[in-house]
Amino acid sequence: MNQNQAVAEHVNNPRGLQATGSAIGPNPVAFLIPCHRVVRKTGEINGYRWGLDRKSALTGWEAAHL
Repeated sequence: MNQNQAVAEHVNNPRGLQATGSAIGPNPVAFLIPCHRVVRKTGEINGYRWGLDRKSALTGWEAAHL
């Protein structure tokens, strides 16, 4: 289960994935509140406020350091 899906289910709206992503997307403190970890169910990296290159860099850095 991805983070968007978990949030949508937590607020009792399991079909609200797009709305959840839209709410998380504008997150101004991305590294502190890790919306960069959200990916599609297929595992595909999708939109990110600061671009896909930065999203890939953040997830790559975490994979190497965590």
